[in-house]
Amino acid sequence: MEPVGGQRPVSPLSHALRSVPLRTIAPITTLALLVFSGWMLLEGRYAFAVANFILAILAAVAAAFAHRSRQRLLMAGVLLCVANAVGSGLAAWVLGQSALPWVCLALMSNAFVVHNQIATPINLLLIAGLLAMPELLLGPQAHLHALVAITLTFGFGYHFSRRMQGDRMQLEELAWQDALTGLPNRRALEKALLQQLAGTRESRTRQALLVLDIDYFKAINDRHGHAAGDVALSDLAAILRFELRENDKVFRFGGEEFVILAETGSREALECFAERIRKAVYQALRGPDGRITVSVGAAMYAGEQRWQEWFGRADAALYQAKHQGRNSISVAP
Repeated sequence: MEPVGGQRPVSPLSHALRSVPLRTIAPITTLALLVFSGWMLLEGRYAFAVANFILAILAAVAAAFAHRSRQRLLMAGVLLCVANAVGSGLAAWVLGQSALPWVCLALMSNAFVVHNQIATPINLLLIAGLLAMPELLLGPQAHLHALVAITLTFGFGYHFSRRMQGDRMQLEELAWQDALTGLPNRRALEKALLQQLAGTRESRTRQALLVLDIDYFKAINDRHGHAAGDVALSDLAAILRFELRENDKVFRFGGEEFVILAETGSREALECFAERIRKAVYQALRGPDGRITVSVGAAMYAGEQRWQEWFGRADAALYQAKHQGRNSISVAP
C-alpha cells in the first residue's frame, strides 16, 4: 500500500510550462526598462524616465509573482505584457525606427508569457499605437520593410501562441491521467478531494470514498508476467467506468489500487454500492487463472478537515476486508 502524503496537490508540469518563460523574460525586461529610464534621466526627459521606471516596477512585480506565487501567474503575465508593450511604444516614440527591433522582441515575448486571448489584444494595441505615430510606419519617410517585419512578427507570435497553448493543455491533461488505464491519477484524486472538502457541508456529508485492491495481484504478475497484470488493470478500469453512476468518479491511486469518490447519502447505501461493485468485478473480471476478485474498503465523510484522514479510514477498512478473506467489503464505522 502506498503511503498517503500530506501536501497540497499541485501540477509541477503545469507550473513549469507557465512560469519558466515569465521567470526568464521578466528580469530581462526589468533591466532593459531601468537602463532606458536612466538614459532618459540623463537626457533630461524626466517624464519618460519616470514612466519607464514605473514600467520596470511592473516587470519586477511580474518576476516576483512568477517565482513565488503559483496562483498569480496570470497576473504576472498580464503585468509583463503591459510593461513590454508600453515600454517598446515609448522607445519608438523617443527613438523612432531605431526602436522597432525592440518592438518585435516585445511582440514575441508577449506571445510566450500569456495565452493568446491576452497577448493578441495587447499586441494589437501596440501596433495601433505605432501606426498612429507620424512617419514611423506610414508616410513618405517610412520604410516598408519595418511594417512588413512587424506584421510578420505579430503573425508568427499569434500562431505560435495558439500552438503552444494547445500543446500545453494537452501536456497538462496527460499529467493528470494514468497512462495504462486512462483514468485520472493520484494527483487528480487529491485535487478532487480538496475541492470536495472546500464545498458545502451538505454536499460533503453525502460523499463516500471506496478503495479497491486486486486480490493476489502479485501472483498474477509472478506467474504470467506484467503484461497479464496490465490487462487485468485495464479490464478492471473498464468495469468500474461501466458500473459508476453519473456523478461518481474513479481514479487509479497506484499499483493495483483504485479509488472511487461516490455520492451515497448514508452508510447503508454505501454498503450496498460497495457490494454491487464487488459483485460486478467478481462476475466480469477474468485472468489466465480464472476469476479475479477485489477487496473493497469504504468510508463516509465524517467531518474530517484533511482528506488524508478520510482516505485513511477507507484504507483501514480495506485492510479489514483483506483480513476477512479477500473478495469482500468493509465499511468504516
